[in-house]
Amino acid sequence: MEKALLVGINLNDGEDYKLSLEELGALANACDMEVVGVAEQNLAEIHKAFYIGTGKVEEVKEEAEEKEADIVIFDNSLSPIQLRNLQDRIGKPILDRSTLILDIFSSRAKSREAKLQVEVARLQYMLPRLVGLHAALSRQGGGSGSLSNRGAGEKKLELDRRVLERRLTEYRRELKEVSAQRKTQRKQRAGSGMPRVALVGYTNAGKSTLLNAMLDTYGADEVDIEEKKVMEKDMLFATLDTTVRRIAPENHHAFLLSDTVGFIHKLPHHLIEAFHSTLEEAGEADVLLQVVDYSDINYKEQIAETERTLKELGADGVPMIYVYNKADKVEPDMLPIVKSDSIYMSAKEKIGLEELICLIEKKLAGSYRECAMLIPYTDGRAVSYLNENAVVHETQYREEGVFMRLNCKAEDYRYYEKYLVK
Repeated sequence: MEKALLVGINLNDGEDYKLSLEELGALANACDMEVVGVAEQNLAEIHKAFYIGTGKVEEVKEEAEEKEADIVIFDNSLSPIQLRNLQDRIGKPILDRSTLILDIFSSRAKSREAKLQVEVARLQYMLPRLVGLHAALSRQGGGSGSLSNRGAGEKKLELDRRVLERRLTEYRRELKEVSAQRKTQRKQRAGSGMPRVALVGYTNAGKSTLLNAMLDTYGADEVDIEEKKVMEKDMLFATLDTTVRRIAPENHHAFLLSDTVGFIHKLPHHLIEAFHSTLEEAGEADVLLQVVDYSDINYKEQIAETERTLKELGADGVPMIYVYNKADKVEPDMLPIVKSDSIYMSAKEKIGLEELICLIEKKLAGSYRECAMLIPYTDGRAVSYLNENAVVHETQYREEGVFMRLNCKAEDYRYYEKYLVK
């Protein structure tokens, strides 16, 4: 296991600075590194040449040698000049926060689309920093899959700018094709008229746990439930691939639930840009469920960070429900607690799922119509469709046809208007 020394500067950021350093340590742990020390400095502004003050550079060098650190990680994005100067002065591999996050994404990406997105972001970030990154990139990457293995573990001789630029062009072309396929899939789902609900939130807040709990309780296809579940693990960025599943609660409307990549403080812009097609799931949803780790003392800051990222994606206008997850660690005897646009619950213990379903339905209420229909026996397809896609309160088999009292989507109300009865 590599030993890492963390370096951060406080620009009068207060709590944000402390939170950022704590997260940097968690990111290093997620990369299987052992944090052996933290070097901090209060500055009025970032040093253009070294990021930290010149005197602090020597202190960091001495501390890295004293604690036998294999690598030094800075809690911000370093410019190409800063990276090169620090590399020369400290004499050890240098990583910044963005490179560390990219390293994690590279090792966690599973699908072809996720691998392409990470590789595009990594190459965009790496190209202007080739000189300073040579030593850091000689570390062997721990990821799996062809793309991740061709990432952080590449040798210096392979890091030729023209080769990387050619590779970046190729990956962008492939990603464009995959993104077009995703757009077509989204268009097909939108055409089905089924409501779309997207899980968003800070990394490790419990989005995947909530998706799996919904599948266990309300999964539409009972036979394939286990196969349709996603990995849930107590780690940063455990899952990167967007997953869409059909949730069909009894006596409630079915909807499509999508799980998206988690956010984090100072998420690299290149990653947001590369994952834009995936994150569009949030912008095109009818309702967002912002999953919050209520047991984390920094949960308010995490909400603010999530909403800043959503705004950057143009998804800040979508109706939202705040899902305060892991609340059993704080209020074990009071759950669930339900308010107009929020719920305190536990996805792991499956406490509050039914109440959450009711909140989702209230948010979607404007999309539905309560009505009664008398459908002739000759149109069995309409009866079958409505049983599948509406909430049917009553069914009677009359001489003239099938009488149904139901709550259906506004589009279906208009489509089957000829069958409406008072």
